[in-house]
Amino acid sequence: MKLSILMPVYNEEVRLGEALKQSLSVEYPCDVELVVVNDGSQDQTAEILDACDDPRVRAVHHPKNLGKGAAIRTAVSSADGDYMVILDADLEYDPKDIPRLLQPVLDGKAAVVYGNRTFGGHAAYSFWYVMGNKGVTLAANVMFNSYIGDLETCYKLMPLELYRSLNVKARGFGMEAEVTGKLLRRKIRPYEIPISYTARTREEGKKITWKDGVEALWILFRERLRPIKAASGVPFPRAHSPRPTGEQQQPQKAESSDRSRA
Repeated sequence: MKLSILMPVYNEEVRLGEALKQSLSVEYPCDVELVVVNDGSQDQTAEILDACDDPRVRAVHHPKNLGKGAAIRTAVSSADGDYMVILDADLEYDPKDIPRLLQPVLDGKAAVVYGNRTFGGHAAYSFWYVMGNKGVTLAANVMFNSYIGDLETCYKLMPLELYRSLNVKARGFGMEAEVTGKLLRRKIRPYEIPISYTARTREEGKKITWKDGVEALWILFRERLRPIKAASGVPFPRAHSPRPTGEQQQPQKAESSDRSRA
């Protein structure tokens, strides 16, 4: 199994070097590649990427800024792993959590895993940011009769071919709602793992705004009303066959996580 870590980057010269260092220093339970898409940065992002000589890193440059969704689309087209996960370069997420996201897949318990953030005083950008995130997640749960904990999480791990089959069109932050809406519309419920999170402030470069929340609600409503179309050649995702311990184990089907949270 090989994991493709997809990193969209826009004007992150201050944090990019540390983001690369952290993500490459983790001991992963499988082979990994780091596909970094420079989304038209106007600072020294391109130079930092070009100076990285780690063979696991593949850099792709957009001539102009197209948005996070477009950057992920480029990364997906360049990736060659079996599974993928998105990791922003803003240091809000800890790459050490990625092996924990992989564990349900390796154990044969799940095929799609989300990292569920817990917001606290040290982890929240603002009250309204947290309430907006919870409001969008609540809307998704009501529309699709589901119970997920964090729709907007960056940590969405799934088979690469499944993501490609979703045909995500949103160019900006709306891709988070579109991915989740399309998964839930297919009755694919993410398995959720608690993760650490430290939000940065607007002054530190926080880019998401209330307009992105409004767009997310519209995208969820659109996806709820859209009829399901069969994805040719892309079967319902199955969990990765668990590694044998002692006697050979039989592959298990993916399970959904509908655990209630207080």
